[in-house]
Amino acid sequence: MRLSRYFMPILRDAPKEAEIVSHRLMLRAGMIRQEAAGIYAWLPLGLKVLNNITKIVREEQDRAGAIELLMPTIQLADLWRESGRYDAYGKEMLRIKDRRDREMLYGPTNEEMITEIFRANVRSHKDLPKNLYHIQWKFRDEVRPRFGVMRSREFLMKDAYSFDIDQASAKTSYNRMFVAYLRTFARLGLKAIPMQADTGPIGGDLSHEFIILAKTGESEVFGHNDYLDFETPDADVDFDDAAGLQAIVDRWTSLYAATEEKHDVAAFEALPEDRRFAARGIEVGHIFYFGTKYSEPMKAYVTGPDGKDVPVHMGSYGIGPSRLAAAIIEAGHDDAGIIWPDAVAPFRVGLVNLKPGDSACDAACEDLYAKLKGLGLDVLYDDTDDRAGAKFATMDLIGLPWRLVVGPKGLASGVVELKRRGSSAPEQLSAESALAALSR
Repeated sequence: MRLSRYFMPILRDAPKEAEIVSHRLMLRAGMIRQEAAGIYAWLPLGLKVLNNITKIVREEQDRAGAIELLMPTIQLADLWRESGRYDAYGKEMLRIKDRRDREMLYGPTNEEMITEIFRANVRSHKDLPKNLYHIQWKFRDEVRPRFGVMRSREFLMKDAYSFDIDQASAKTSYNRMFVAYLRTFARLGLKAIPMQADTGPIGGDLSHEFIILAKTGESEVFGHNDYLDFETPDADVDFDDAAGLQAIVDRWTSLYAATEEKHDVAAFEALPEDRRFAARGIEVGHIFYFGTKYSEPMKAYVTGPDGKDVPVHMGSYGIGPSRLAAAIIEAGHDDAGIIWPDAVAPFRVGLVNLKPGDSACDAACEDLYAKLKGLGLDVLYDDTDDRAGAKFATMDLIGLPWRLVVGPKGLASGVVELKRRGSSAPEQLSAESALAALSR
């Protein structure tokens, strides 16, 4: 993509309303624009990041055996009355009526709707287990939306829902998602620690939040330092091996780790002082097992092995891709701007022409641009007339993993400049060597 043709409205100054780093940088980099309190338009640069995040989330859900569908944003209030949650949910739910005066709502979550879909189509235990997920926009009317997309009213959510015949098999489904979440966050460049957590309005008696440590985290978290060195499960993990999954979960829950709601001061202080942390954390995922909380009142039954109808055991599993975009920035930035992990960066390479209009620079850049695209690399080519300092500042702000600079002096010496974002010094290489390095 040529920057001269792209839509990327850069702000040179930090917006006054932005309280945290990710909000400031997302606005400055032209990733998002606020349209109302807690409601944001995702501009092209931000949308590319969001799509890269959802791609990884989707791949790991599919790997774990979850099946994708897509549910509507608008739900019938009657479904929520069946579960008993309509009146209990509170003012966070946006309640509306259609032209026939039928009560509806903009979905804050989808337990009721997925239960209705399941009960209409699955009748026998032989069709279990099932895990259905979608990636869809949701709305919760937060009393105080803040921190940009970190706590917005409209947000993108991956929510999965498991259905099993009994508690034992439901625990295996829970473990699949637990392990899938570890892999997902690692691929996004994050070290996420699973912590015992409160179940909130979702309900249930087993829940873990996946927390990344960050100074601007919303809550205080406590845990054992060894978690920071734990190895993420490999790509070849067997999601059909219940014992193997349980062993991974056992290891990742073997040490103390808890959010402030579940914090046990005595247990924490029993840890060696040099092996414990108390820090701020950002929730990037939340998983729940809630048994028959929804299936019983909504009559989601299947015929069991003995021929009797039984309510299915359920769990739900959430990841917020829009929130993750901000969390990744909180975990990776410096004074100059964002430092994206390779997997989610909006472009892999920023190609900078220091002197547009110079025949040698233009020819070299066009050649590099074509060859980089031929290698399958997504390239942002700065072909604008901005001064060099402004070009470098823009590239640092938007945080692309690599910056490739072409200028008259370098070309005269037969070299271009290649710099890794966040590294200390650029390298002077031949164009061929730079291409070879980027292709690796």
